Amino acid sequence: MAEPLFINGRFLTQPMSGVQRYAREVVRALDHRPGAAERYVLLTPLGADDLKLTTIPVQIAPGGRGHLWEQTALARAARHGRLLSLGGSGPVLHPRQIVVVHDAAVFRHPEHFRRGYAAFHRTLGRLLARQARLATVSEFSRKELAAALNLSSADIAVATNSADHLHDIAPDPAVIDGLDLTDRPYFVALGNLTPNKNLAVTLRALARLADPTVRLVLIGAHPSAIFDQPTIQTDPRLVFAGRRSDAEVAALLGGACGLLFPSLYEGFGIPPLEAFVHGCPVIASDIPATREVCADAALYFDPHDDTALADHMRRLLTETDIARRDAGLRRAALYSWSRSAEILNDLLTTTWR
Repeated sequence: MAEPLFINGRFLTQPMSGVQRYAREVVRALDHRPGAAERYVLLTPLGADDLKLTTIPVQIAPGGRGHLWEQTALARAARHGRLLSLGGSGPVLHPRQIVVVHDAAVFRHPEHFRRGYAAFHRTLGRLLARQARLATVSEFSRKELAAALNLSSADIAVATNSADHLHDIAPDPAVIDGLDLTDRPYFVALGNLTPNKNLAVTLRALARLADPTVRLVLIGAHPSAIFDQPTIQTDPRLVFAGRRSDAEVAALLGGACGLLFPSLYEGFGIPPLEAFVHGCPVIASDIPATREVCADAALYFDPHDDTALADHMRRLLTETDIARRDAGLRRAALYSWSRSAEILNDLLTTTWR
């Protein structure tokens, strides 16, 4: 009998960000592979979200939540099989495990995290690097992790993000009217607004635009450390949209003048691909990960240069760049959740003979 293949379902207890999006879409893609029902089992803590899979069985492994569940209950439940951990962490004592680590941010930019969080995840990453087979989401992250963890790049596989989850989503246009954006020009910033997302440069760029009708729509969680700052609340052209459904995001991107993606550091960056799928222009910070993902399909600026960002915004308010839009559609077509699922499936089944 073939060794069972378990999936670490801790991500189903976490708020949605790029990491959780990756895990959800890869598992959905695995769910559509031939023979998935006989080969895979998704292990989750009690109270996890229902991913509504069609073939892969779900098994609850009781015993807490979070890292404690992962290191104890999950480790016990998966001890007789191979384990796929998609969210950057996993049980350090499991001997046959693929772990997807999405970036090296805790090593390269610990200042973006609480001190204890960064220290814990650096230690966890080093332990997993010695015990598990690692994968990541881009060539840039592969090089970064190899250097941070003293590994050869060849020891880290690449299974990228994608945005093809939006291809079959019907946009919900009601959100445009609901946010008072009808007949207004607007830009979108998409993603949890954590320090590495560099919200400050977008606010300075917005302040450089004289047009009182333009809006900047911020889609994502509202960390109090950012939104409690009184200076952020002073520009009436800011629209705080909070978390939105995929259908609402599709509508907002489809009607936007552009997506602003000013990150200081990324391992990949899904929002530009999501924008490309809907023909939305992208203005991205000139950092290695965005160059790798977007190539010639985006407008770039130094992530500290609000003047350059504002200049690009003015350009998109007045011009339609069909060639760059078509380039974006071609970039998005290069990435597929099913292809990444196939890479991880092959790793899981062939790494240990």
